[in-house]
Amino acid sequence: MGKKFTEKQIHILEIAEKLIVKKGFEAVSVREISSEANINVAMISYYFGSKEKMISCLYEYRAQKTRENFLEFAETIREGLPEMQMKELIKFVISQFFRYRYFHNFETREFPQSEKLKKELTDFYNSFTEKMSEVIKTGIASGVFINILKPEDLLTIIVGSTEFAIRNIDFYKNYIPEKDWSELEKKVKTNVLIAVFLLLSYE
Repeated sequence: MGKKFTEKQIHILEIAEKLIVKKGFEAVSVREISSEANINVAMISYYFGSKEKMISCLYEYRAQKTRENFLEFAETIREGLPEMQMKELIKFVISQFFRYRYFHNFETREFPQSEKLKKELTDFYNSFTEKMSEVIKTGIASGVFINILKPEDLLTIIVGSTEFAIRNIDFYKNYIPEKDWSELEKKVKTNVLIAVFLLLSYE
């Protein structure tokens, strides 16, 4: 069970996220976050301890929500054909990484926490691989997929390809118009889907 955030904490985190996405971490001050959230500046320290710890909590909160959203999403497609489920699961994960790509800017910084966040991410990855395993088994049993692949290996392909693209947008500007993030996301989804379905020997 992940950390429970209060409504007030969630409000502050979502305000901070909105400002950071718009202006960048360094450009956003605690005072600005407090003003936008309509709270006393001391409340940031009271609820989180510091700006850096607040960002760690934001990361943890987003990991929790992503897992919750994934479980709900997986349930909505559970009756679909295995090839459809596989396609939608891959697209879901890639979309989440692109939606919260600003977190990649924090990974070179020294943020306190770590263990809680690692657990949240691990829980999400476990949920994803469990669902992928179900879909692969169903696909094999129905003859849609030929090769039995380990879901953790597919996860590595999906996440690795996505993270590489996000971290190297300047490289991809040679292949997509004007460093357009939506175009890069489409490109990654297309390439990952091709790779995964080839590995599964889907025809």
